[in-house]
Amino acid sequence: MAGMSSRTVPLVAVLMGGPSAEREVSLSSGRECAKALRAAGYDVAEIDAGADLAERLRALMPDVVFNALHGRWGEDGCVQGILEWLRLPYTHSGVLASALAMDKTRAKAAYKAAGLPVVESRLASKAEVMAAHVLPAPYVVKPNNEGSSVGVYLVLDGANRPPQLSDEMPEVVMVETYAPGRELTCTVMGDRALCVTEIVTTGWYDYAAKYTAGGSRHVCPAELPAGIAETIRDYALRAHRALGCRGVSRTDFRWDESRGTAGLILLETNTQPGMTPTSLAPEQAAAEGMSFADLCRWMVEDASCDR
Repeated sequence: MAGMSSRTVPLVAVLMGGPSAEREVSLSSGRECAKALRAAGYDVAEIDAGADLAERLRALMPDVVFNALHGRWGEDGCVQGILEWLRLPYTHSGVLASALAMDKTRAKAAYKAAGLPVVESRLASKAEVMAAHVLPAPYVVKPNNEGSSVGVYLVLDGANRPPQLSDEMPEVVMVETYAPGRELTCTVMGDRALCVTEIVTTGWYDYAAKYTAGGSRHVCPAELPAGIAETIRDYALRAHRALGCRGVSRTDFRWDESRGTAGLILLETNTQPGMTPTSLAPEQAAAEGMSFADLCRWMVEDASCDR
């Protein structure tokens, strides 16, 4: 934890909320992290991040910033740039890795360069997607730079017409071949991958399934052949490194078990995964013997500033 002040008790500023579509999720993550950090012995200031963030942080000058923001602005390199400018150590990935991971097309190029398996995809205008099928069905349409399955459309085999996207969707979107199979995810902490979780739903794992009570359940550790679990852990660590991530990240996969290892597809990497005690990353840490408070403490101690 670089740059610690002379305070007897370190002051940690927890950033939460913000203006993104994932504001409510971020508020939940931030409050839980603040609670855990107080229990771990830190002095904590909770900040609902807005346009005055730089001024508030400059007045406070915390020892560490715990970034519990999700989605655009807080997770895409913008806030990280503010923290670098203020020379404040912060949790999670730096400017470049954050921006790269949030841009799904560029992240996928990094995965390909690292030899990681991804599905075919392309960028297309909103008008083009609504006029005709851009890829053979089944395929998925989603924003190129959002997380938490915000604004995701699944076009199934036999669909008579292309999807009619909402007004909130950006003018350019990603269209990618649908990857069938089991929904799996793996967290990386620093230089090690944790166990694999399977996410079980009755339908599409969308925003509601992620954040509505009963929308999904987690099997942690996932019941997988040892070789598949080990390959997923290897891929997650390689994805973390390919993007230049630091701290905690979580990479999502699909596995078509009928195809063995060849059926593994890497979907995307989340550089700031959900951080409530029942979120996926903390659950995986708990499965390996690390409490939520200890995970938050580790993240604070791992915080750094690139400048």
